[in-house]
Amino acid sequence: MPKLKTNRAAAKRFKRTGSGKYMFAKSHASHILTKKTRKRKRELRRKQVMDSTNMKSVRRLLPYG
Repeated sequence: MPKLKTNRAAAKRFKRTGSGKYMFAKSHASHILTKKTRKRKRELRRKQVMDSTNMKSVRRLLPYG
């Protein structure tokens, strides 16, 4: 069985937690920040845990974690 290639774009965007879930950064946090509320900008800074519906496709892109 040959080695599987890791999708490099996905490797830069998703980080695996100790329990096997994946974390990702939210979008819309880089510019046009003046019209966004303080609360919204604060929430955009936090990493999010990926939901189970997308987990299967991300696991396929990142076969080695």
